[in-house]
Amino acid sequence: MRCLDFPPGKDFDVEVFGVDYESLLNALSKWGRTDLVGRSFGVVKLATGSGHNYDFTVPRKDSKVAPGHKGFAVEFDPQITPKEAAARRDFTINSIMYDPRARQVIDFFGGVADLKDRVLRHTSAAFAEDPLRVLRGMQFAGRFGLSAAPETIALSRQIKSGYSELAVERVREEWLKWAQFSTVPSAGLRFLEASEWIDHFPEIKAMAGTPQEPEWHPEGDVFTHTCHCCDAMAHLETWRQADAESRIVYMLAILAHDFGKPATTRSEIKDGRMRIISPGHEETGAGLAETFLDRIRTPSAIRERVVSLVRNHLFHSQEITDRAIRRLARRLEPENIHGLCVVLTADSMGRPPRPAVEPENVKLLLSRAHELELKQQAPRPLLLGRHLIEIGLQPGEQFGHILERAFDAQVEGAFGDLKGAFRWLAECPEFQFPDDVNTKLRQRL
Repeated sequence: MRCLDFPPGKDFDVEVFGVDYESLLNALSKWGRTDLVGRSFGVVKLATGSGHNYDFTVPRKDSKVAPGHKGFAVEFDPQITPKEAAARRDFTINSIMYDPRARQVIDFFGGVADLKDRVLRHTSAAFAEDPLRVLRGMQFAGRFGLSAAPETIALSRQIKSGYSELAVERVREEWLKWAQFSTVPSAGLRFLEASEWIDHFPEIKAMAGTPQEPEWHPEGDVFTHTCHCCDAMAHLETWRQADAESRIVYMLAILAHDFGKPATTRSEIKDGRMRIISPGHEETGAGLAETFLDRIRTPSAIRERVVSLVRNHLFHSQEITDRAIRRLARRLEPENIHGLCVVLTADSMGRPPRPAVEPENVKLLLSRAHELELKQQAPRPLLLGRHLIEIGLQPGEQFGHILERAFDAQVEGAFGDLKGAFRWLAECPEFQFPDDVNTKLRQRL
């Protein structure tokens, strides 16, 4: 296994044969704190002072007795053989065992060879009992750059209808793992396509076969472009160094950034020649991204950031002025310009054989946003309610209108400090103030 250069693990799964659950619990309680949250599945969690976590299990048989993800009968049997237990694992790479006493790898189903060859292969026919395993295959393929065996693809197609049995929360967790941990995310998307489970995600499926202008997108159709973009994202150091939520946000945003193209793509004469264009695909795509994320019940904090990035991912085609940057930073909330530039870079790099380099306009946007102190946050209003009270205005309906108009003017570049805000307020013909208020205003100038 060392040939794959996986990082050292801190979590260990230990299966104990020839002992019942209560005996296992009593033996482990001497070594640290035990947690019985997995009792119904024969699991004892052990936390030791070493910082390592262990899941100890007794062998069990899971039998499908009813539809749905809860339709399993669990039977504990200490007499199950290691081979029988390994056969219940989803993929051969997860069926590999290690005997710590004999210091020997036990590999009944060729998992070691599949690891070396980076092949994702189901262990036995029991794979079909839980359709979620197909989505686990999707995120495993993306996380570890695996290619699914033909027989696993075929079996996944056979159980495609089982998707309707899955709890939405389980589907969501597989997508979030794909988004956070993938090293070759396109491998997961290709697995979905080959297994036909892409049919359950129509926003993704629609991208396959949607053409793009070859001059701008020599790599092929929208799905091909998206696969390249996701892989480019996984290679960006800014993505790798981001916090967990941001990694998920950026990957889901680049997955969804062209969701709108299938509905908006058409051919039109442009610059004296027939071209393939997709006008308005960013706004259409924002709605489709929201639909996709809502359907798998993505947390609102993630969904709002993703949708904002999709809606604004064509900003690089605009003139980069201070005014435009201020307006962009405001539109992006709760996301920010830094996050948008991560997505813009991955989008640009997903167009082989074009060079995979950070675009110059993205560098310019980041530089100007940094100078304006808007890289990580939107502009904050300079004129506040307390300032209006200080010049003699009373809180009321007009208050909110004045502050809204002042913030709009600030974003448009009408002023850049508090003194300028008071000057704007004094000179704005839209507002008529009593003499005492005007006097205090002039004192502020």
